[in-house]
Amino acid sequence: MYLSYNSNIGSVRAENQDKICAGFLYDDVSLAVVCDGMGGAASGAVASEIAATEIYRRVAEGYRREMKPQTIRNLLETAVAAANSIVYEKSCEDIEKNGMGTTCVAALVAGKHAYIINVGDSRAYIMNDKGIRAVTEDHTYVNMLYKHGEITYDEMLNHKMRNIITRAVGVDPQVEPDFFELEETGNFALFLCTDGLYLYCTEKIIYDTVFNKNLDDGVSDLIDYCNYCGGKDNISAAVIAN
Repeated sequence: MYLSYNSNIGSVRAENQDKICAGFLYDDVSLAVVCDGMGGAASGAVASEIAATEIYRRVAEGYRREMKPQTIRNLLETAVAAANSIVYEKSCEDIEKNGMGTTCVAALVAGKHAYIINVGDSRAYIMNDKGIRAVTEDHTYVNMLYKHGEITYDEMLNHKMRNIITRAVGVDPQVEPDFFELEETGNFALFLCTDGLYLYCTEKIIYDTVFNKNLDDGVSDLIDYCNYCGGKDNISAAVIAN
């Protein structure tokens, strides 16, 4: 199993409010958490730091090899709920941090099994010999409009309200994440990223740059490409491959 991750401030922002925590729990088990903070001043960085660190710590400490899929799901959901409570309480204590929050996408990969949880618009993609597809669904206002048939796909991409998130960690007392379980038979890679990457990189670019390539070089090349295209946001990605 292989793991690579990196985060970059981009070419415009004054601060990197993305946060990644990733590592190996066993030789064949990896965990990656990618968060994209939101909020004024340094609040977004605080939210993403708390969420990524707390989710990673709870899952890493709680995971056991013999765990069944439902138990793993419970572990991931409990970790996100705990992070949500901590970020929310922190925002209530300090008026300057009121309303801060963060997106989150996390993946636990054990052998050929992948368990993914997400809140917000940071994404997870699965790549194999057949190609690439998005696993997660953006929790955004424009995606909701698109699902209801009120706007087209092209309109969604360029909509003036495309940055409005409908779910985030820490904004409300409770949060409802989405959960996905995948099982692959051959070679695969799970790719996690923030919107600062996928707004510049098509699925084809991600696939051609990462799959069956050196992972460190692939992640670095994607970040360089985003900055070359403008780098208007922080850029973060993590990839786990078997």
